[in-house]
Amino acid sequence: MNLIVNGEPRSFSGLSNIAGLVSALGLDGRKVAVERNLEIVPRSAYLTTEVVDGDRIEIVHFIGGG
Repeated sequence: MNLIVNGEPRSFSGLSNIAGLVSALGLDGRKVAVERNLEIVPRSAYLTTEVVDGDRIEIVHFIGGG
């Protein structure tokens, strides 16, 4: 499967949903926000939101601090 992740082409195999993508990228799903094809994906929908060939994904990391 070919996706555009944060503006860069990436290839993945065996992905079916946003949760799998976040995991494949080694990210903590609690500390990122994901947009799929210009629509924000609620964290509660990561397991049910499918990814398909050609999707454009943007991922933003939350960083704490004071």
